[in-house]
Amino acid sequence: MTMPLMRPKRKNPVLRTRQMNLPPGSRGRIALGMTAAAAEGRFELQTCEDCDTVQYPPREACHKCLSSRLHWRGQSGEGELLATTTLHHSNDLFFRERLPWRLGLVHLDSGPTLMVHMHGEVGDAPARVRVGARLDRAGQAVLIGFPNEGSAHMADDKMLREMTSDPKFRKALVTDGKTEVGQAIVRALVKAGADIVWVGHAEPWKKLGGLEDITALPQVTLVPLDLTNGRSVSELAGEIGGKVDIVINNAEVHRTFGIGARRGTDVAKAEMDINYFGLLRLAQEFGPALKGRSADGVTGATAWVNLLSIYALANFPPHGTFSASKAAAYSLAQCLRAEMRPAGIRVINVFPGPIDDEWNQHLPPPKVAPSALANAIVKSLRDGVEDVYPGDVAQEWLERWRDNPKVLERELAAGG
Repeated sequence: MTMPLMRPKRKNPVLRTRQMNLPPGSRGRIALGMTAAAAEGRFELQTCEDCDTVQYPPREACHKCLSSRLHWRGQSGEGELLATTTLHHSNDLFFRERLPWRLGLVHLDSGPTLMVHMHGEVGDAPARVRVGARLDRAGQAVLIGFPNEGSAHMADDKMLREMTSDPKFRKALVTDGKTEVGQAIVRALVKAGADIVWVGHAEPWKKLGGLEDITALPQVTLVPLDLTNGRSVSELAGEIGGKVDIVINNAEVHRTFGIGARRGTDVAKAEMDINYFGLLRLAQEFGPALKGRSADGVTGATAWVNLLSIYALANFPPHGTFSASKAAAYSLAQCLRAEMRPAGIRVINVFPGPIDDEWNQHLPPPKVAPSALANAIVKSLRDGVEDVYPGDVAQEWLERWRDNPKVLERELAAGG
């Protein structure tokens, strides 16, 4: 049974901040297929199309029939724990700072035998376990052995917490608390055990419903934040930048129509100013502070979440300029992920389908409820994934885009 994580003591400001040391991150191109699946919360292994053999580690050819026709297939992870060992010494700096570290040898029901990291609730061999894939601090897939039935505090396991970004006892910034989505995210973070939630709000003279309700929560503090104003972002970063563990950028401007149905560029500029340049301003100001304390104790800075849109993958003409701004933000988020990775900061991109808000009133269901979107964001933090696609529309759109992006483009141009 995992002992619940206790609230950390306040840090002594005189003590130095420990810098992040990453685990070994070198992988071959073929092995990155497992990383790509783990980034979306799946455990996949290579499967031969000719003899149906499941193999590990990844190779260019099947080890049984030498066929090169290999594809990645999802695995249940069920298997038998054969043996365990505990490391008390390591030449790698990342593991040396985190010893002792427990490893196990697991024979999967599907065939291969794996060396995996062991969750603390798994007992001695022999035992039934479930293997899952997670991303480590270097952004690479690693395999973890879990008990088939865990306790309520499984997420507090010391090893597992290194792989995830659980909001429990962490301090988060939500960039826009005026929207229903922002308020749902705040409530979900508080429910997940966040210690402090700073909630940004621009134009404070506007009295909007729901803001007073979340302000009444003891963990919530309203802060002025206007992502169109570089000075506003800079001042807030100077005030709380060194304390934030999780940044959730949900601020966006969403307008309908494409190109010909609207005169001028004012609306498109407003969308880009928040959806793209707002993210850029936020990353320039909060990024260095976040990277500077990524390994600062058990609640050290750990994640950056971007609320994008499934329209970022392929333009949805009825929301054409909004789609373009989200595509630009998606490209920028990929750059941010690459720059954050050396500090062990996970950048999570959320691609929801149509959200049930004022800008999608005329779209038919299904639409993503703000509360469902907020729960998906918290789950992504707990599971340590990188890409999330909440809602039925996003899932269906993603499958069509992966199958053939050009066909999807034509279908959207034709109205579906």
